[in-house]
Amino acid sequence: MGDDPSRAKSTTGEAPPAPAAPAAPDPVELLRSKSYVALLVLGALVGIPVAAVAYFFLAFVAKVQTLAFTDLPQDLGLGSPLWWPVLPLALSGLLVGLTLHYLPGTGGHRPAEGFKAGGPVEPRDLPAVVLAALATLCLGAVLGPEAPLIALGSGLGVLAVLLVKKDAPQQAVGVIAAAGSFAAIATLMGSPLTGAFLLMEAAGLAGPMMGVVLVPGLLAAGIGALIFIGLDSWTGLGTFSLTIPNLPASTAPTVAELAWAVAIGVVAAILGRLVTTGALWLQPLVERRQVLLTPVVGVLVALAAILFEAVTDKDASFVLFSGQEALPDLVHQSSSWSAGALVLLLACKGVAYSLSLSCFRGGPVFPGMFLGGALGLLAAQLPGLSTIGGVGIGIGAFSVAMLRLPLVSVLLPSLLLLSDAASLMPLIIVGVVTSYVVSARLTPRPSTADGAAAP
Repeated sequence: MGDDPSRAKSTTGEAPPAPAAPAAPDPVELLRSKSYVALLVLGALVGIPVAAVAYFFLAFVAKVQTLAFTDLPQDLGLGSPLWWPVLPLALSGLLVGLTLHYLPGTGGHRPAEGFKAGGPVEPRDLPAVVLAALATLCLGAVLGPEAPLIALGSGLGVLAVLLVKKDAPQQAVGVIAAAGSFAAIATLMGSPLTGAFLLMEAAGLAGPMMGVVLVPGLLAAGIGALIFIGLDSWTGLGTFSLTIPNLPASTAPTVAELAWAVAIGVVAAILGRLVTTGALWLQPLVERRQVLLTPVVGVLVALAAILFEAVTDKDASFVLFSGQEALPDLVHQSSSWSAGALVLLLACKGVAYSLSLSCFRGGPVFPGMFLGGALGLLAAQLPGLSTIGGVGIGIGAFSVAMLRLPLVSVLLPSLLLLSDAASLMPLIIVGVVTSYVVSARLTPRPSTADGAAAP
């Protein structure tokens, strides 16, 4: 009889040795290889068309927003009717519902489930991503462009690799897909580094292999930023970067402001949890009948904006859209906002944000930043807190409540308020950490299959 391993186990009682796990790739050897140099070159080349597509995507969104909400009602001789937002938002819901129901893929990730930077996007899913994002962003829903741009850049990166080499290894596809995402949001957050940190923290990149993936992405982001600057110089359409210029100088933090940072962090965590809970509760209800119910949700978003404008005489655009363009106006016009108007803005924008998260397609970053800025301005109307300090703390605290990305949430307001970053950094960190910890306490634990709470 031959030496049968199964018989050996039955007689000796010992299991055969497990096969050795494949050795992990050596990052140093990968960096030295010719194939990695080729990846760098391909990532740089991919960054050029991806950044150009992202630039004109954002320019198209800005133009259609103006056309749909300003030019069209005026051209029809209606002026600026209070009820007008109902029409574009109902149309937005219908287009998103039809896209998600009939086209392949999911139109990008579900924003109610948090910001995600997952694996490479299949090119066949790009039409749904683009159409759902355009219908969402152009017609007034309260979401931002960062998530669709990340998906668009990833899908175009995958497509580029497959056009060059159909049997490319999965690792190479993933690296170029990430580089495409880096290039697509190169200047959207104010700096290529902010977008890089957003993708790194959301994807959980860490360890020795982080640099292997990060370097092509940073190269693509740098080239993407140059493309954005060049296209702005050529077209004059803008750089589409979130900035708040001409801010007054802040002073050194005080004990009172540190106490305010803790208070704002707690309130931001509670408000963020309310927004997320409402979106997650509504999401499965709408998905059962997407084509019928998504337009209904769009109308509800419009009604929240109409209510705000009717009561405050402030423009409905402060409630609609992502808040990327409205945030600088909100900060610069802070003296014209009463406490009551800011409270109503937080309520109406928060409801519209929660509704939009449930079924539309876009990113959660900019609406969260806007709500944080409004919360900070409201707190600054009380003694002991400067306007700029309140805005910085609020943006960071609300961002981490929605994103659960503490590093990015500290970086966003620091870059946004660049001239005040050094003095505001301690306050922002305290607000972010407080909101992060309270948000974790407020979030229900996931349950296992038998209903027991998971550790």
